[in-house]
Amino acid sequence: MNAATETGRPQTTPINRLKTYRDFFRYNAGNVFAGKFIYFILFAVAVFLTVIVIYTLENSTPPDAESVYYFLLVPGILLIFYPSTYAIDSEVNSRMIETIFGIPDYRYKVFLARNIIQYVVVISLLLVLALFCRIALADFSILPMLFQVMFPIVLIGSCSFMVATLTRSGNGTAAIMIIIILFFFFFQELMYESRWNLFLNPFRQVQEFELIVWQETTLYNRIYIAIGAILTLMFGLLRMQKREKFV
Repeated sequence: MNAATETGRPQTTPINRLKTYRDFFRYNAGNVFAGKFIYFILFAVAVFLTVIVIYTLENSTPPDAESVYYFLLVPGILLIFYPSTYAIDSEVNSRMIETIFGIPDYRYKVFLARNIIQYVVVISLLLVLALFCRIALADFSILPMLFQVMFPIVLIGSCSFMVATLTRSGNGTAAIMIIIILFFFFFQELMYESRWNLFLNPFRQVQEFELIVWQETTLYNRIYIAIGAILTLMFGLLRMQKREKFV
């Protein structure tokens, strides 16, 4: 008889740990998407198909990797928008914010875990859509595509979380983030080859003599986006120190 049995404590096994992690993931995923996960899936698929239909009507050539990048980016942004924008607002409305602040330092783990979970959910859905694109539309490498697509999605999610901690209002955060996203969208042509272009497409077809410059531009762009995502997320988590601002 082992020590765990002798003391009357339940023995922890790898299977039990996996079940615990599974339940933890399901619970937090449900909270992140406000119990409407299936609607978000349907919405993402509908937006994805709409983008493909619009592309097909406007272009006579079949899509390539450059086009697929936007096919996946649009539903990805829409999927991350709601959970990150209303991250604080939903907790305040459900009165869970008081419980979270009642446990010392636990609030960091809660919101950090939920940020990670929402990205895992989004990339999982995009993986399914990417597989569909790979089979039915264009020949491209799925993992590099998902890796590149997640850069602007993660930045938008982290920035939305930071703004949510500043405004403490889901609607206010949504309004600010829509303005920011539209700004980069409308000025995309001016910043097309800029390192600061949020929607820079790494799969854009370029001439051979431009390839090295384009690769360097893409590298710096991804570095800037990664740094921005980390800083905005850390700022949002630090803002969660101020309990009186949220309770």
